[in-house]
Amino acid sequence: LTLGVHSRIEETAQFVRERVRVGNIYVNRNQIGAVVGVQPFGGEGLSGTGPKAGGPHYLLRFALERTYTVNTTAAGGNAALMSGG
Repeated sequence: LTLGVHSRIEETAQFVRERVRVGNIYVNRNQIGAVVGVQPFGGEGLSGTGPKAGGPHYLLRFALERTYTVNTTAAGGNAALMSGG
């Protein structure tokens, strides 16, 4: 895993560095050190080369689409509103 720390207080950055268990830690700099599409990045498969960070499809890697409906008529709602009339 990769971690990025942004702090103006060196002691804080050092405190975090000494205690976290990550493979890469970046202090006060860009957090993406891998060349996307070339070096393992994105966490697909064996830390494969998933979607480009910040690309248009990146959010979908963290989302689960669901549909949720509520029958308001059964809950005492106005049936006329349900039919559009």
